[in-house]
Amino acid sequence: MMQILTEWNTPPAMLEWPRDEVHVWRSRVDWSPEGLAGLKQILSLDERARVDRFLFEKDQRSHLVSRGWLRVLLARYLDMPGDQFGFDYGVHGKPCLRGRGTRSPHQAPLQFNVSHSGELVLIALTAGRALGVDVERIRPDTKTVEFAERYFSAHERAALAGVGPDLQHDAFFSAWSRKEAYIKAQGTGLSLSLDSFDVTLAPGEPAQLIATRPDPAEARRWSMRAFDVAAGYKAAIVVEGSGWTIRFWDWPAK
Repeated sequence: MMQILTEWNTPPAMLEWPRDEVHVWRSRVDWSPEGLAGLKQILSLDERARVDRFLFEKDQRSHLVSRGWLRVLLARYLDMPGDQFGFDYGVHGKPCLRGRGTRSPHQAPLQFNVSHSGELVLIALTAGRALGVDVERIRPDTKTVEFAERYFSAHERAALAGVGPDLQHDAFFSAWSRKEAYIKAQGTGLSLSLDSFDVTLAPGEPAQLIATRPDPAEARRWSMRAFDVAAGYKAAIVVEGSGWTIRFWDWPAK
């Protein structure tokens, strides 16, 4: 199967409301000290405290970029200052915009999800649909078979066993990013067992949510897509419903 490479574009000056579109944004965590200081200024007091609680500088920076840049992006979509809106949190901690989350009562509320791994940060946004995005840096020292035995479904373990040794890390992290994206779309955190659903993982096989348990109909509620984000990484997105298109935009580290 021919590989379709993801095209990452420079964003337009004016952003359209993502009706029946999913917008995926990519940035890096290596923002300048000035850029990081600007991001910290627009965080709420509790968000700043959360950043400061991380012991290591790299973790502080990743969280600061993830949350500060999210506010910058949401401000552009909502046409308001980045420090002028707040967040509510679901039972399992998934954030959502407080209030309408729109610029107009005629628009569906904006939904978003954030993921970071290694040097990359992804933010996915759409309107009126639940979604989850995940990026994973491929770590060659990961014991893929042991992790699969612990977390993957029987179907996925069999599929991974059928992949050649030289491609097992690639297949494992493909599956891991797809499973994490689905869990994040559901918003249930670790209360949803990783072996309660099946995803595709074989190299060249399209990303798909194959089966869900105990409710088989749940698999038809979601659409899944994998995409190229950078060498040495795997990424996937899961979006409620079908009939949507996806656009990919780069946001340079400031």
